[in-house]
Amino acid sequence: MFYKVHVRDHVRVTPNLFGLPTEESILTMIKKGYEGYISKDLGIVLGVSGLSESREGVIIPGDGAAYYDCDFELLTFKPELQEVLLGRIKDIADFGAFINVGVVDGMIHISQTMDDFVSFGSDKVLLGKESKRSLKVADKCKARIIAVSFKDIANPKIGLTMRQQGLGKLEWIEEDAAKAGTKEEKGEKGEEKASAKKEGKQGKEHKEKAGKKEKK
Repeated sequence: MFYKVHVRDHVRVTPNLFGLPTEESILTMIKKGYEGYISKDLGIVLGVSGLSESREGVIIPGDGAAYYDCDFELLTFKPELQEVLLGRIKDIADFGAFINVGVVDGMIHISQTMDDFVSFGSDKVLLGKESKRSLKVADKCKARIIAVSFKDIANPKIGLTMRQQGLGKLEWIEEDAAKAGTKEEKGEKGEEKASAKKEGKQGKEHKEKAGKKEKK
């Protein structure tokens, strides 16, 4: 999920930036310190969306830099459990697929790529035994997050699945939707026939009863 996060921090502006307008020099240092920063609380910081407020700077003797108490906003991406992401398959291995979701890469274990028995092909393709479906590099897919780990801050781990309904390769989703539509259409036609048959039977019974009354 993407977020705009409000942050208050003391920003250190080095002397080489004193010639710039104050706001520009502060934003330069904020970007240097925060862009690409990763933490469990913030997620992955993508950029600085703006400086809300900066108070009067303070110079500490012996340091030479100026310190500003600032409020600013960061644009972050924080992966959350059960979130559905759209991405592209980046690589295929014998144990699963790596998918790039724009900000970070996630991993889909081979058992979670499709609801089928899956084998690894020699040309880096995952193949479904019964469905005959294939998953290869560059395929666009929808996947759901089922595990998130920030144990290694420099390289957060994201586990995903594509076995649930509405997930998987985009072509598979379209095929499943078309099949579901066909079944629904057949079901409606079957109901219409049954209803017409029932109405015809009722009409016949009504006529027979009317005929018996006339005879009497």
